[in-house]
Amino acid sequence: MSPDRGRRVLIVNADDYGLTPGVSAGILRAHRHGIVSSTTALAVGPAFAAHAPALVDSGLPTGAHLGVVGEDPPVLSAREVPSLVDEHGRFPLTWKTFVRRAALGRIDPDDLRHEFRAQLDVLRSAGVDPTHIDAHQNLHLWPTVTTVVLELAREQRIPALRLTRTRQWSPTSFGVRTLSAVLERRARRAGMVVPAASTGLDEAGHLDPARLVASIASLAASGAASAELATHPGEADDPDRVRYRWGYTWPDELEALCSPAAREAVRRSGFELGSFAELVEP
Repeated sequence: MSPDRGRRVLIVNADDYGLTPGVSAGILRAHRHGIVSSTTALAVGPAFAAHAPALVDSGLPTGAHLGVVGEDPPVLSAREVPSLVDEHGRFPLTWKTFVRRAALGRIDPDDLRHEFRAQLDVLRSAGVDPTHIDAHQNLHLWPTVTTVVLELAREQRIPALRLTRTRQWSPTSFGVRTLSAVLERRARRAGMVVPAASTGLDEAGHLDPARLVASIASLAASGAASAELATHPGEADDPDRVRYRWGYTWPDELEALCSPAAREAVRRSGFELGSFAELVEP
């Protein structure tokens, strides 16, 4: 399935809605005044509950950003999903800890299934009808997580999936390439749709105006009929963000997404801004 013949769709997706007040507000500003055309909501994000009404009111197409990392507590109790949490009842900080535990067989797929289903319930209860599905810190690339995500997508009739890609060459990026290829095959066999091209992993948190324009031009040059650009905008005044030591420059990315140069780059690209919902034929 693909967009209408001759129409090229660019999904400019802003990640982590609900992570903090500033990230949530920044995403909505990048939609109102910039080129953001989609977002992913983190049900376990500390700011999600307070900022969910504004998201729904905005009409911004929203996907499910399922989380099992980031030091936040799960939606379910720690006793219900013991393999996902530490001794304090919280998720591990990063994907590296999760993958290490998963590789050792210490992650129970049933715990993943129950927690992810609970997170989807939170999103739907808030009024979000997910256009697509993925996982925080791209953990849906990991085979155990892939299986659960595809199962829940089928169960809840979520038709589209983010496909994480990289252009770099390193031991980590080789793993991403390999897992991404497997994920694409499994998703297509499951009847899901994915963008034909995507970028944003390599530039994550550092999309200044020059990188943003270059990324859009690169996607345009691919000739793909559909593409996703993953972004991470956020307002400058956001004290809650101090706990996330990712090195991201959220405010710079917000300004880049709202710049005239961004609009001009989309115009020159031949793409039309859209969402994952437009990858699905009526």
